[in-house]
Amino acid sequence: MNRGDSMQRRRRINPRLVKIHRSYSVEDIAHLYGVHKNTVRHWVKAGLPVLDDQRPMLFAGQELATFLQVRKNKNKRTCQPGELYCVRCRAPKKPAGGMADYLPQTETRGTLKALCPDCLCLMHRGTSSTKLELICSEISVTFVQGPEQVSNTNQPTVNSDFR
Repeated sequence: MNRGDSMQRRRRINPRLVKIHRSYSVEDIAHLYGVHKNTVRHWVKAGLPVLDDQRPMLFAGQELATFLQVRKNKNKRTCQPGELYCVRCRAPKKPAGGMADYLPQTETRGTLKALCPDCLCLMHRGTSSTKLELICSEISVTFVQGPEQVSNTNQPTVNSDFR
C-alpha cells in the first residue's frame, strides 16, 4: 500500500471514545482508534502526557481525551459570514467576484458554491436558511433550483423502466 492509499482511509479521531476514569496502554489506544502503535508514540512526542516513566507506558483517560480534543480544535478554521472554505488553499476566503450559488438540500438547509479567488477551485459551505440572510448581506447569492428527479419528470430518460 502506498502513502496515497493510507491518506484516503484516514479517520477522524473522536476524543469522546475515551473513558476518562481508565488508564490506557499504547496498544489499547491504537486498538481503540484503529491506528498504528507508532502513531500513539508520535502523540507522546507531540505532548501526550504519560502517567510515569516506567514500561509499559500508561496514559490517563482524562489526559488522553484532553490532548485529542486540543489537537482536533487546533486545526479548525471557522468561516465568517461572507466566507467559504477552500480545500486546496486550506483557508476560508471570500468568493471570487463576491458571488455564490445556493442549492437547497432540504427546506431548512442548503449548500453554497462559489469559486476561490486565488486557485479558482470550487468552494462549498453548508448553511441553514436562518444564517443565509446574514451571508446574503456580505456576498451576492443566487438561488439555484435543484435538478428535477427522474421520478417527477413527465418524460423519463430512454434507459429507464418507467412506462
